[in-house]
Amino acid sequence: MSQDNLLECVEIQTGPNPTHSVVWLHGLGADGHDFAPIVPELRLPKSLAVRFVFPHAPVQPVTINGGMAMRSWYDIMTPNLVRVEDEKGIRQSELMVDALIQREVARGIPTENIVLAGFSQGCAMTLHTGLRAPYKLAGLMALSGYLPLIDLTDTERHSANALTPVFMAHGSFDPVVAIERAEASHQKLNALGYAVQWHTYPMQHSVCPQEIHDMADFLNKVLA
Repeated sequence: MSQDNLLECVEIQTGPNPTHSVVWLHGLGADGHDFAPIVPELRLPKSLAVRFVFPHAPVQPVTINGGMAMRSWYDIMTPNLVRVEDEKGIRQSELMVDALIQREVARGIPTENIVLAGFSQGCAMTLHTGLRAPYKLAGLMALSGYLPLIDLTDTERHSANALTPVFMAHGSFDPVVAIERAEASHQKLNALGYAVQWHTYPMQHSVCPQEIHDMADFLNKVLA
């Protein structure tokens, strides 16, 4: 994808001349502003300059919402999420996310200093893109989502991130992405040998203070 066609993003730097980046993907119907307020709560050391990149997904019709146009990484056809998947849309967004990572590389951040993170649909894109990336990432942070195109993961995954730490978190009472879907993704990643930190919280489809604390611990470790 041309650098001229990059998604618009909200960017926050914790210090001048960043040496690390976090590319953070929002959920269905949200935008890049959604998780920006969390940055000060992540307790990153003042000595660590990090660029947080929060892209806005494209606006497109979403079948499950009556065809209403909204920001989304791919279409959702049924509440089941994986019975019928928008493979074309997922792969198109994979290219968009990869382009953002490549821009960070062009700005002087090596891929091993980049964390890919996402919530809900953004979580799905984080796992899909991160496992296929032909370059080493610092970590994957997957919040309240699932692994899409799960049956293709075995053959399409790349060895570059076989040892990359994965943080997975989900609400026990999530009515949007059933925890069983997330647990199936967790089990799949375990079966493939990934180092997954699995967390559950007594919440719905959201983020809670303890989760933010745990995310902070994860980021401070993988970005160190």
